[in-house]
Amino acid sequence: MSNLVTTLKRIVVGTRISPLALAQTEEFARRVKELYPDLELSTVPITTDGDRHKDSPLLSMGRGMFVKEIELALLNGEIDVAVHSAKDLPAFMVDGLSIAAFPERQDPRDVIVNKWNLPLMELPPGARLGTSSPRRTAQIKAVRPDVEILPIRGNVGTRMDKAKSGDFDGVVLAAAGLVRLGRQDEISEYLSTDICTPDVGQGALAIQARADNAEVIEILSSVDHAPTSIALRCERAFLSTLGGGCKVPVAAYAELRGDVLRIEAMAALPDGNSMIRKRLTYDAGDPELAGKRVAEALIDAGAKNFITEDEAV
Repeated sequence: MSNLVTTLKRIVVGTRISPLALAQTEEFARRVKELYPDLELSTVPITTDGDRHKDSPLLSMGRGMFVKEIELALLNGEIDVAVHSAKDLPAFMVDGLSIAAFPERQDPRDVIVNKWNLPLMELPPGARLGTSSPRRTAQIKAVRPDVEILPIRGNVGTRMDKAKSGDFDGVVLAAAGLVRLGRQDEISEYLSTDICTPDVGQGALAIQARADNAEVIEILSSVDHAPTSIALRCERAFLSTLGGGCKVPVAAYAELRGDVLRIEAMAALPDGNSMIRKRLTYDAGDPELAGKRVAEALIDAGAKNFITEDEAV
């Protein structure tokens, strides 16, 4: 592909301060530099609320805990572009901001890392797995109710270090994070999406800009990956229709196959004792409508009762 042209000389990119966030930003920057070799990109690491409160349970914080400070810096003009993990973004966009691109998605699956290097179904009874995700907890408990799930916080490296410590026998993480950090060889098992439906946006990056910054948006649009964008628009519409987030075990994963979207969706009680799964296909021409319909299918099957019960706890 030939190099593109822009009058801009420099773009300031904001992201979280974690090693994974910086690796994701470098991945994004490399792609932009391939297309705009004369454009300077400088990275500004930003400490978010989620980073500051590493000991606070995820359940007490909610979706958006890793993006608010970055979005504020974007609105204030301190940065020109924000690079987020798509799964961290709330369902509804802040006024004045726009998602300008979804680069090509990495592996969306969850993985297990454990000291025995065994798959989930072969772990010994009582194995202690670390995750603070209600979504992961519910789905793992649904197939292995004998496994003990323990809360765990920290960046990917910290959680990996704890995976084989005295308090944990293993951890559940996103495959994409380990791949981006070059630690995929430590994965014990990639969990099938039939067993553990990924979080909305998992494995993908969301590149954000101010809605009125037309030149930056044009640059960012060049790194948008159409199949990823269609899938993410579907998943985010699902989330905005059904509700949920870090506090509620709901999930949706969409994959473009030709002219149709194949969508897997899940809602559950936190202990995994009651769960609804849907696997549906819709025309890819209107991904937002497809996401809404999948959410409505879960609601019709009783998923709203799960969410209401969970929120009341």
